[in-house]
Amino acid sequence: MRVRFSTVWVMVGVLIATGQGNMARAEKTAICTRAVVEGEVRAGQGFVKVIGNGLEVMLEPLASGWILRVLPVGVARPEHDYAELASPPYRSVSPLLISTDFSFRAQDAVGWNPRHFRFAADKAMFAELSEAYAEYRRTSVPSEAAMNKLAALVGRTPEGTVQLLDAHLVPGTGDQAKMASAVAAHFSMTAHSLERPADGKGTVLGAITWIRFRISLELPEGFRADRGVVVERHACLKATFLAK
Repeated sequence: MRVRFSTVWVMVGVLIATGQGNMARAEKTAICTRAVVEGEVRAGQGFVKVIGNGLEVMLEPLASGWILRVLPVGVARPEHDYAELASPPYRSVSPLLISTDFSFRAQDAVGWNPRHFRFAADKAMFAELSEAYAEYRRTSVPSEAAMNKLAALVGRTPEGTVQLLDAHLVPGTGDQAKMASAVAAHFSMTAHSLERPADGKGTVLGAITWIRFRISLELPEGFRADRGVVVERHACLKATFLAK
């Protein structure tokens, strides 16, 4: 179930940059809020934190590392999660995967730092994304209308960031994959410790054995953050658009 993510992301970038057909005229300073979650996990362990609006952020353990998810609290897990549908590409190289999937060596995964993603901030936005995604996948070649609809919805979702503050890893011995080289530029600037493999034998991709992280989530107006979450206020820029 691979998506033509390059097309989707180009369209999202165009929609965001142009205000869906409007021209950016000026910028004004505003006050934004973000929820900040910090923690650490070892390989095979997970992390869950309630963030508010009935949602929780999670680092779910995989055999290859972790995947970041945003999910509703206390209900059956939906087929897709709130970060997944808002962060194309789907089932491909993704900022949500802190792992050695898709030929990323351990040092490449750590070097992709920070990582930026998007998420649906409430059930209504998730429902819209789910409907648009289903429409997008309804045919083998998605229609332009379906692509435009999905890209526009993704562009409306708030942003999130994952920053690795420290990491322990067994480095991979293989050559860096082309896709990894495009994003994994900050390995030397990320605090890390190298470990030897337990059996003394290296592997092509290596392994991430521990990470300490900070997850920041931009909160849209009306988002009710959980009391246990640190909420920061900061200056942000909002574009002023001039209609054509």
